[in-house]
Amino acid sequence: MSSANTTTLNELPQIMDSLIQFLMVTRTDSEGLITYTNNNFLVASDWTPKRILGKSFWQMFSEDKEGQARADVIWDKISCGKSWFGKVEKLSRNGEPYYVKMVAIPMMNDAGILESATFLELDITEDVELQEKLQQIAFIDFETGLMSRHKLEAVANEYINENRHFSFVYITIDHYYTLKDLQSNESESVLIREFTNRLKRYFQGDPIARMGVSQFVVLTGFGDWFVQGFLEFLKEQPIYLDNHSLPLSVSGSIVRYPEDQQSYTQLIKASLAAISNHADQGSSKISSLSADSHKGLNRRFIIDKKMLTALDHNNLQVFYQPQLDIATDKVQVYEALVRWEDEELGSINPDELIPIAEENGLIHAIGAFVIEEAANLAMELMKNDQDISISVNTSVREFGGSSQMKEKLMGILKETKCPPEKIQLEITEKFAFQAEQEQSIIHQMKVLKDTGIQFILDDFGTGYASFRYMQHLPISKVKIDKVFVNSLLTMSKTKQLVEGMILFGKSMGFYVIAEGVETKEQFDLLKEMGVDAVQGYYIGAPMKRDEVF
Repeated sequence: MSSANTTTLNELPQIMDSLIQFLMVTRTDSEGLITYTNNNFLVASDWTPKRILGKSFWQMFSEDKEGQARADVIWDKISCGKSWFGKVEKLSRNGEPYYVKMVAIPMMNDAGILESATFLELDITEDVELQEKLQQIAFIDFETGLMSRHKLEAVANEYINENRHFSFVYITIDHYYTLKDLQSNESESVLIREFTNRLKRYFQGDPIARMGVSQFVVLTGFGDWFVQGFLEFLKEQPIYLDNHSLPLSVSGSIVRYPEDQQSYTQLIKASLAAISNHADQGSSKISSLSADSHKGLNRRFIIDKKMLTALDHNNLQVFYQPQLDIATDKVQVYEALVRWEDEELGSINPDELIPIAEENGLIHAIGAFVIEEAANLAMELMKNDQDISISVNTSVREFGGSSQMKEKLMGILKETKCPPEKIQLEITEKFAFQAEQEQSIIHQMKVLKDTGIQFILDDFGTGYASFRYMQHLPISKVKIDKVFVNSLLTMSKTKQLVEGMILFGKSMGFYVIAEGVETKEQFDLLKEMGVDAVQGYYIGAPMKRDEVF
């Protein structure tokens, strides 16, 4: 053995002595009766040698079932000749809890029977108390004293695990930011404080959480009639600011467990969906889920749950709807539309599928699937000497990151050998609005346009800022929304508006498309107005890939 190793072994007793200076040490006999403790243990536990010697190992733990069960686990382990390590809550002589990291080491005789046990412990009480304080900070809204949303989730899950029936009541102050703009910061604090006080007084004893600046949740066992009575309570107890009664309107939703939804996430989503139906109406209302809302939400949750499986099992399909170019009287573009046929859910169209995919993050996988299908079809059409492009609807989520969409799309085009000019990307006004805020999205769009890919502004005319997007984004085509086409023949003002949009679009150098064309009369009138292309059931319904040829 080398001298270096010899020196190391010789130093071990000194190292152990040094460590033990910081540790609490306890020894027991084979029955678990304490035979020795060091001074560190006596200081931490407040025991004296006279009173601790002869005490049982189990007496150092809480007398409740959990404490004694933990002691049993430790003793069973060392009785089998195995060491135990972990965090333990113990009791001092005065019954106060303290916390240690413990190593329990058995000493066995030649027959494999326990003779004694040594317990080395490090006091971590301060660390545990600090952690508890940090948890309290995370679990309390300091402005109101209510639970935070993190604590609400823990309490709601506790109720669910106990199978308790309760109502999840989501309440929000309507038009809060309008109210806030009319008041000072001090008045804003008064408003929130007074509203919180009324919640506490009305829902006495029920857990209440603050979810946002002006959003609150109550967990209550009372029925709908009692919850809705809070509106009358607010009328009887108005909030005054600067001696003036504040005109306060609130919106609320009642979702019941387990009758309506069965998880915390579902309760939250159902509440937000229900409350959005009447939050902008201007009059206070707290409502429970309607039969239609309940049915729709359940369908939405099932779609969310089964979507990944649908992707893995290739249950998604892409249909293609033709777009007729007026000048050539030929179909020059097909719009790719993703659909999902499910035995339980039936047909799921893009308007239903895409928003859920955006929420659960599967929009990237679905988008890549549709683009790849579209590129493959475009290549097959080229081989058949058909000069046809495919347009694909895109989500702003797909453009997240500095170059995510650009790299994904160019990678697919390279793999399928599809020319970029054969792919067109349709964006919504929601997409355009966010693109204006994020330079990385605009950069990706410009790079893609330079390769030959065209961008189309879908739903043109439905948003207040469509004209502004035309100036800043690399758009070459616009699609007049079908809502205008639907009333084209029945409302004279709509006719004038559509004609104006066509003239404006063409004056800006855009290719103008009208979608939702279902009759010959609509087609003839749009053609007369000078539209460049039309799309809709009059031209052709969405069709499967094989039907395109």
